[in-house]
Amino acid sequence: MAIARIACRAQVGLAAPPVEVEVYLGNGLPSFSIVGLAATEVKESKERVRAALAHAGFEWPAGRITVNLAPADLPKDGGRFDLAIAVGILAASGQVAQAAPSRLAAHEFLGELGLAGELRPVRGTLLAARAAAAAGRELILPRANAPEMRLLPMLGVRAGADLLEVCTALDGKTVLPLARELEWPAVGDGGGAAAGATTISLADVCGQVLAKRALRVAAAGAHSLLMIGPPGCGKSMLAQRLPPLLPPLEDAEALEVAAVASVAGWSVATGAAGHGANVAPGTMPAWPVPRPFRAPHHTASAGAIIGGGPRARPGEITLAHLGVLFLDEFPEFDRRVLEALREPLESGVVSISRAGLQAEYPARFQLVAAMNPCPCGHHGDHARPCRCRPRDLARYRARLSGPLLDRIDLRVALETVSEVDLAAYRQALDGGASLPRQPAEHDRAQICRARARQQARQGCLNAVLAGKLLEHCAQPTRAALQTLALAREKLGLSLRGTHRALRVARTLADLEDSEEVVEAQVAEAIQLRRGLGGED
Repeated sequence: MAIARIACRAQVGLAAPPVEVEVYLGNGLPSFSIVGLAATEVKESKERVRAALAHAGFEWPAGRITVNLAPADLPKDGGRFDLAIAVGILAASGQVAQAAPSRLAAHEFLGELGLAGELRPVRGTLLAARAAAAAGRELILPRANAPEMRLLPMLGVRAGADLLEVCTALDGKTVLPLARELEWPAVGDGGGAAAGATTISLADVCGQVLAKRALRVAAAGAHSLLMIGPPGCGKSMLAQRLPPLLPPLEDAEALEVAAVASVAGWSVATGAAGHGANVAPGTMPAWPVPRPFRAPHHTASAGAIIGGGPRARPGEITLAHLGVLFLDEFPEFDRRVLEALREPLESGVVSISRAGLQAEYPARFQLVAAMNPCPCGHHGDHARPCRCRPRDLARYRARLSGPLLDRIDLRVALETVSEVDLAAYRQALDGGASLPRQPAEHDRAQICRARARQQARQGCLNAVLAGKLLEHCAQPTRAALQTLALAREKLGLSLRGTHRALRVARTLADLEDSEEVVEAQVAEAIQLRRGLGGED
């Protein structure tokens, strides 16, 4: 009889709780059992482990094999425990690490096994690496997960290609390479950033001066934005041009985005092959983590947008954390989906509860929504008359509740591109004028200065200002307060709507390097909230 204990990690939300894989070899008829609240995919690992050991040239122990995943009350899912189970069986049967059993205690193992013994990538390795380092152990993971470690080059994470390579290293015959020493191929962002985000500009959009102004204001203060306009007026183009206006992520923010991506199963790792191999310990790599840009289809379910499922997986609002969530055809989304956005828009987090499992995810996203003014899309269009009946128009707009609209800071109406704007755009092209292919440096510099002012003044962006902090930081003049009070009376602004208009006015003042919020800025902020005709 023999027993082995191998350290591993589960993944619950954005946490990587420790799991001890206990392998017991006992007498009796040959059998293989896995206990410890294991999901179906974990129990199926017995066949993968058996085939991997045989292919690597190891012997399958005779007798009764029992694998316990402790603690027993923690749900376990996925193939992440395959490597730990295989190493535990080999250690318990005396086929690996006999001369130096301390090597097993100094490492944690994470990875899914193929039938030929190859190691396949798993989710959440970035979180597991940080937790293993905090526990004083080195993590051994699949080589395919190594590029994620470029954000944590100071950690001693080692990568293996297959089971045999890992076991040879545990016997002291070879040394597994550190993840930071590997040559990393260039990979895409896994859908996190808008394609071509570094080569698009607001200059690509013809006309729409008011919408471009609103987009710059949204970027400067992290405000939510709703664009209402007929089909083909440029709503989607404008939304795709918001991420290039935003400043780069800071180091801590980049780690948050990468951790969410790792849990979701895709990587934000970018850059040239081999990049990061010479990064000094304790420093961040020079390549940037892109801000996420998520654009789910309007048929997406509440679980897909908010998160959920049997394992409480993150949804689109978490995948858009510190980036942009673009909802096109806004009223076409399910009413329950739209109403579920209200709390994350206020709090910046989302809690998902399932039977026996609770997870909390960050959700500080910037909402950009787009919609037609009516079902046919031509309400208010002078060139093409609207075919909708009044009750159809009322029913269409009623899909967006007042409390939800109240939480959207900017609501602007777009019009069909005029012949004048189109002629000017064509003339600029025909005349050889160079439409900038990079994000406008002037706009981005102005936005970065405005955000820096906000962080220095209040430690956060204007979009989350509230209560006494808003009153203290806004500093409106007496005339500005009178204009705001008059707007509240005439337009029926709620108290939340009034505060949000004041936040936007504060952002307008920051863009103009002004300490005070003046009357003109309050008036413009109110105007930028009237895209649906002033209803609030």
